[in-house]
Amino acid sequence: MFSNIKIASRMNNIRPFYVMELLARARELESSGRSIVHMEIGEPDFPTPEPIVLAGKAALDLGHTRYLPATGLPELKTQIAAFYQTRFGVSVDPASVIITPGSSGALQLVMSVLIEPGESVLMADPGYPCNRHFVELVGGVPKCIPVGHETGYQLTAELVNEALTPDTKAVMVATPSNPTGTVLSREELTAIYTAVKAHGGVLIVDEIYQGLIYGTTGTTALALGDDLFVINSFSKYFGMTGWRLGWMVAPLAYVSAIDRLAQNIFISSSSLAQYAAIGAFSAECTELLEQRRAAFRKRRDYLLPALTGIGFKIASVPQGAFYLYADCSAFSDDSFRFSSDLLETVGVAITPGRDFGDNQPERHIRFAYTTDIPKLKEGVDRITDFLRKPLSRV
Repeated sequence: MFSNIKIASRMNNIRPFYVMELLARARELESSGRSIVHMEIGEPDFPTPEPIVLAGKAALDLGHTRYLPATGLPELKTQIAAFYQTRFGVSVDPASVIITPGSSGALQLVMSVLIEPGESVLMADPGYPCNRHFVELVGGVPKCIPVGHETGYQLTAELVNEALTPDTKAVMVATPSNPTGTVLSREELTAIYTAVKAHGGVLIVDEIYQGLIYGTTGTTALALGDDLFVINSFSKYFGMTGWRLGWMVAPLAYVSAIDRLAQNIFISSSSLAQYAAIGAFSAECTELLEQRRAAFRKRRDYLLPALTGIGFKIASVPQGAFYLYADCSAFSDDSFRFSSDLLETVGVAITPGRDFGDNQPERHIRFAYTTDIPKLKEGVDRITDFLRKPLSRV
C-alpha cells in the first residue's frame, strides 16, 4: 500500500455524479430480478442509426484505424460545416471546426485555452455539472447564477450584466439546457452575446441538444458572429453516445492553440468514430433522426401532463432535449432520498437535483424521457402507487 497518498486540492470541488449511485443500485436490483423503469440517464434508447454503423464497418474493412489530425478528419469537418449551411443558412469555415472525444473533450480544450487561474466563468444554476468542473480543473472560478422558471431556467442579459466582474473571462449558456430542456430565444441570446462582448469576454454556447428542439429546427449561436465558441456532440441527436465523439466551432484565432493542446492531450479523436460520423449527414440518416425527434416530442407531450397530473410542478415547458425538471416539494424536502425511496420501493430510477447545482436541489428531480411511451406509462403508474402510500413520503 502507498504510505503517502495525497490527492491534488483541485479535486476538492469536483463532485461525483450522484445519479451514478442510483444507476448502480438500479443495475444491482435488475440483476436480482427486479423490473426497473429507467428515467434517470440522458442517453437515447434508440440504437446508433444504421447509416452510421455501416460507415463505421466500412472504415474497419478499409483499415481506417490510424491516427488522424488532432483537429479532426478533414472530410468530417467539411460535412459539419455543410450541415450548418444547409440547416441554418450559416457559413462556417471547416478550419474552425475541431473534432473532439465527446463534447467533454471540447469543454476541456475550451477552458484550457481561455481561462487563467482565478478568472471566472458565469453559468446558470441549475446546469450540467461538468461545465463548472472543467472550469475548476484549470484553476478558474465557476460563478453559478441561480435561475428559475421566471427566466425559463436560463441566464438573461440582465442577469449577466449584474454578475459581470473584472475577473469574468467568459459566459457559458446551454440551449437547449440540461436539466430543464429550455431554449434561449434568439433575442435573448443576442442580448447576452452583446453584453459579453461589451465586457471584453467570450461567449461559450452549449448546443449539444440543438438537434432536439420541438416545433422548429431552432437556430445556432454561430449566426451571431465568428468570435464565440459553440460546442456540439454526436451523442444526443445523432445517437452515438458510446462512440465518444463531439465537436466545437472556435474562432480561427484560437485554432492553433487548440490544435497544440489537442495533440498533447488526445493525439486525435477515434478514427473509427470519425469515419462513421460521416454517415450521420446522409439523407437517409437525416430522415431517421427527424423521425426520432418526433418520437421524443410525443414522449414529452405524454409525460409532462402525466407528471403534473399526479402533483409534480413543472413551471417551464421544455422546448428541447429530453428532460423534465420537476419540483417534488409537495412530496418531499429531500429529493435525493425521494429518488432513492422511489427506486427501492417501486423500481423507478430518476435523477435528484443535487447533480445540477446548489439552487434548491433538494426540491427538484429530473425525469429523462429516453424510453418509449409504454415504459413511461408504467413508470408513472408506479410513481402514482408510491405517492399513495403515506409512509413513502419523506
